[in-house]
Amino acid sequence: MPNKRAFRFHLFPLKSIQSNISLAFSCLILAAILLTSLVSYQLSVDAVERNSQGYIEEIIKQVNTNIQSYVDNMENISLLALTNKDVKYYISDNNFISADGRRIYEKRISDLFQAILYTRKDIASIMVFGYNGRYVSDRRITTLNPNTRIEEQSWYRMAKSEAGKSVISSPHVQNIIKNEYRWVVSLSRELKSTDGITAEGVFLVDLNLSIINDICSNINLGKKGYLFIVDQEGHIVYHPQQQLIDSKLRTEKITEVIGTESGSSFTAEDGEGKRIYSVQDTSFGWKIAGVAYTDELIASKEELRNSIIVYALCGLAIALLISVWLSHRFSKPIKDLQTDMKLVEKGNFDIQTEIGEMNEIGQLGRSFNMMVSRIKTLMQELIRNQESKRKSELLLLQSQINPHFLYNTLDSIVWMAEQKQHEEVVLMTSALAKLFRASITKDKELVPIRIEIEHITNYLLIQKMRYTTELEYLIDIDEEILDFQTLKILLQPFVENAIYHGIRNKFGIGDGVITIRGRLIKDQIVFEVEDNGFGMTPEQLGRILITGEGANRNQGIGISNVNERIKLYFGHEYGIQIRSEIEVGTCVTITIPKLA
Repeated sequence: MPNKRAFRFHLFPLKSIQSNISLAFSCLILAAILLTSLVSYQLSVDAVERNSQGYIEEIIKQVNTNIQSYVDNMENISLLALTNKDVKYYISDNNFISADGRRIYEKRISDLFQAILYTRKDIASIMVFGYNGRYVSDRRITTLNPNTRIEEQSWYRMAKSEAGKSVISSPHVQNIIKNEYRWVVSLSRELKSTDGITAEGVFLVDLNLSIINDICSNINLGKKGYLFIVDQEGHIVYHPQQQLIDSKLRTEKITEVIGTESGSSFTAEDGEGKRIYSVQDTSFGWKIAGVAYTDELIASKEELRNSIIVYALCGLAIALLISVWLSHRFSKPIKDLQTDMKLVEKGNFDIQTEIGEMNEIGQLGRSFNMMVSRIKTLMQELIRNQESKRKSELLLLQSQINPHFLYNTLDSIVWMAEQKQHEEVVLMTSALAKLFRASITKDKELVPIRIEIEHITNYLLIQKMRYTTELEYLIDIDEEILDFQTLKILLQPFVENAIYHGIRNKFGIGDGVITIRGRLIKDQIVFEVEDNGFGMTPEQLGRILITGEGANRNQGIGISNVNERIKLYFGHEYGIQIRSEIEVGTCVTITIPKLA
């Protein structure tokens, strides 16, 4: 007895990984033994339930076919009214029908409806309501209920909403005829004119529920099984115990049936026992559910249960012995890995756990080492990116307010003021104010392309007023890209370089022209800044792309810095490309993603 107590204390403290593994393996082995015993029983149960579900589904499909055939016959009656010339003429907007002529049409239509009712005892009534205010039924004299509005009836509204398709209503009391109250299901559809476009009225067939009862009442799903029908709103169309349900003495799984897809099944278990519900949808929104009780399908279970108990007791003793040995084998490498993880939690990313055998635990240790190395690399890369971003933001800030540009612009304003050029002073001052207002805005790094174009337009307007006829510019931007996003002050460095290092050297020789284009190409936005300056040699072009040489650091941000800024924000697949030819000019292509 003392040895047994010591053994139990050692095995089940549940405070170490060895104890947990031991318990886990005991449970797993025991579960495997129990599963072996249960498999024959479960397979038998599953086979019976599958066969039962298949049987129920076939019965429901047959019921669905019978009901659908019945509804199709009703739709054929509606097609008869739809194609009847008397009906079409009667409900049309024809104002030439006299009172006597109207009675003639009503008699012919009523005779037609009576002939249909004579052969179909399951039809309670047939009526047509024209949008012109006329109506006719299967009776010679029809008096409508003065307390009922046809337009408010659900079958009437449903027919209008479906625009020519047949609709089936929920079971309801039909009270449109005076002193008549029948429990029916209504089939209705909107009638169209000859052109098939103009709606002229609604056709109504009221069906007695007795035919539905006849179809469903003879279905056999066992002694206790049954079949019921609900519409898409959850109202019961047919149930063998509908009176008990209406009086709240019995409940039904209507919500579950509505939420079940056609051709699917679900089970329910309560005080009435375990049941299988198999559901089929009709084409007009009803759901047919067949219910079978599993206790009518499965025989005695005692023998199988006894076998399960015997196997479980034998397997438990074996499971305890095996689990102790396995838990000791696996606990040590897992504990070592846990220790290394705690070191990583404290911020030590230089740790590498030892890997023993290349089993699952060894692979876990290898994945852990790779993860730690990857995290360390990503943190270092994040630090470098943040530093690079700060540098780009600093360079951008330095480029926003150009002292030389500001001095020259203010000097031009003073000169124009002295020359009494007041309108030019106002225009240049306004453009300068808008330019600096956009430059000093810090809340957003991305702005709409429309704002960026306004900024570069103000910049070029100032330069144009300074250099007059020596500088021309053209801005050609597609309207469809104006609401997409771009980096703030993206184009100004290239326009500035084009002026100071491209076309200014031509002043006095010929007009300098700067062209700015913007296009949407697939999922990318492409800008081009082109000038007709002196251009560059391939050696100069290479130095600009590598070092940013070619832009005065006191006048603007370098091209390589702009390229790095684009790649930092949008990815390495975006950036700039430059092509240049001596005495022809330079074209800078800037590619960014399409961002809404």
